[in-house]
This record gives sequence, structure tokens and C-alpha cells, in this order.
Amino acid sequence: MSVRVLVTGAGGPAGVAVIRSLQRRGDVEVLAADMDRWASGLYLVAADRRRLVPAGRADDFVETVLTLCADDRVDVLFPTVDVELPRIAAARERFAEGGTRVASPELRTLETALDKLALARACARSAYVPRTELVGTPQAVSGWDFPVIVKPRWGAGSRGVRVVASQTELDAVHAEEDLLVQELLPGDEFSVDVLADLDGHVVAAVPRARLRVDSGVAVAGVTVHDEALIAAATAVATAIGLTTVANVQLKRTVDGTPGLLEVNPRFPGAMPLTVASGVDMPSLVLDAVLGRPVPRHVDFVETANVRYLEDVFLPLDEVLPAPAPAVAPGS
Repeated sequence: MSVRVLVTGAGGPAGVAVIRSLQRRGDVEVLAADMDRWASGLYLVAADRRRLVPAGRADDFVETVLTLCADDRVDVLFPTVDVELPRIAAARERFAEGGTRVASPELRTLETALDKLALARACARSAYVPRTELVGTPQAVSGWDFPVIVKPRWGAGSRGVRVVASQTELDAVHAEEDLLVQELLPGDEFSVDVLADLDGHVVAAVPRARLRVDSGVAVAGVTVHDEALIAAATAVATAIGLTTVANVQLKRTVDGTPGLLEVNPRFPGAMPLTVASGVDMPSLVLDAVLGRPVPRHVDFVETANVRYLEDVFLPLDEVLPAPAPAVAPGS
């Protein structure tokens, strides 16, 4: 029998990457969900497998997805949006009771990875972690070599990250936003896609470099065999108890040592390059979650990619209707 899989965040590059990976298998029926009826990934699946859901922060998001999984007899749920991950992980047992397994890290791993201060402390004995302090604490006041980085304690990507050039500028940074000050690493930056089985054993770590970026999105990249990067990312994944997939971001120090920047505990948007390099992480995660055998180690071939836009054309009657506006209580 085919395995039924629901992928959320179908409008993002991570969701599209997971959908396309699983569609290449002959034993999977892929359903796609997103809050936006114009999400491109919705239209990569058959019309009867497209679902609209509330925003990941909405009060009824988890209940809606639970109902969808029950009604659609979903075997495995692949959440791909940052804000959805902790909420779905917290309801993992409820999904399991309904027969749906969740293909994302455990809640404790998510809580560590998404809190950059907790992440730095968890990995300090396993990998090189640049000095990281909470703005507003005595430890953050002095002793820095400028410039330094100031970034939000929580949040994904480079939003809110800025370079602070002097002690005077650092003294003017306020603490009410839960900001961190961090040693600035001067070397090249790499992203490492890491796959761990359900026992936490790292099956694959695939470093890649962004060769060209357009509006913050990598449009050209290459995977690289670098044992130092692989070892550092593996150590970080082990330290946070990773299962399934995460993206570990590293940057080299002056002497070339990989230093930890952050961990995105989900499938990255650049996953197609990792898949093309020989490590089909969405497919391997599906097997792991279903209790099927997964190799102890999967190697990869150095591969480059370039990205381009691709259109999906469809009749107007296949476009999902706009959801009805929410009715306020008591109205």
C-alpha cells in the first residue's frame, strides 16, 4: 500500500523540495498544505490532494492539521515552516494517537536550536562556538574585539542581524528585545545539511557554499567535501540530540576552524542540491520515521547548482477558493 504524506509550507522552497523528493518514489501519495491558496507547491500535487490551513501561529493551526491528518489518513506529516515546528512537536503524541508520525526533530531539540543562547551553551563543549552573551547582562559589557555581531536571541535567517563597530555603539544597544552580542567570525560561511536517524546517529552531513545570492536567496551553490565542516556539524547535531534533518550554519575563524553560527532545525530551501549530490534526505527521513532500515552512512558527490524560476500553469477552476473570513466570537 502507498504511504500517505502531508507536507506543510508548500509555498516555501523547503516544502517544494520535500514534495518533489517524495514524488519521485513510487510508494508515496503526497498531499500539500499551505495558508496561501497561491502557494506554488500546492499545484505540484493532484487537485484532490491540495489543502489550505491557517497560519502557523493561528490558535486553530494544530487542531486543523490534526483533523486533516485524521480525515486524509495521513501516515507521515512533514512540517517545513519554522513557526509550525514547536507547535506540531508539542502535539506529537496526539498525532501518533491518530496514526500520523511526525517527520521533524523532537521538541527539546527544537527549543535548543531555536534559542541561539541555549544553542551556544549546549554546543560549547562539542564544537567551536564564538563568544555569545545576552545584551544587558554584565558578561556582555566588555572584553570584545570589534566589530561584533548583534542578533535576536530567537528568529530565523539573518533578520535583525547587524554589525556593531565600537564599544560606544554596543553600549547604545538596548536589551528589551532579547538581543545577543557575538564574536564576529571573519572566514567563509557554509551551510551543512545534516541527517540523523531516530536514535540520533548522524547518517550524512553535506556542506555547501553559496556562490551567488540574489535578494537573500542562494541561486548558485556547490557541495564540498570538507572533513572539518562535516565533523563540526556532526558534533553540533549530536550535542542537541538531532533526529531527522537540520541545517547547521558554520563560519570559519581566522585559523580556519569552523565556528557555529546557528541551527535551522528543518529541511532547508536548498535541499535539492543535497539531494542531487546523492543524499535524498526527505526520502531517507520517511523511511526512518516509518521504522524501515536506513543506511548507517550515506556519502555524497561534490555537485554545483544554479536556480531559476519555474512556472506552473493550470485552469482557473483548479485554483483553490479563498478561505471564508473568520467570524469573531459573539458576532
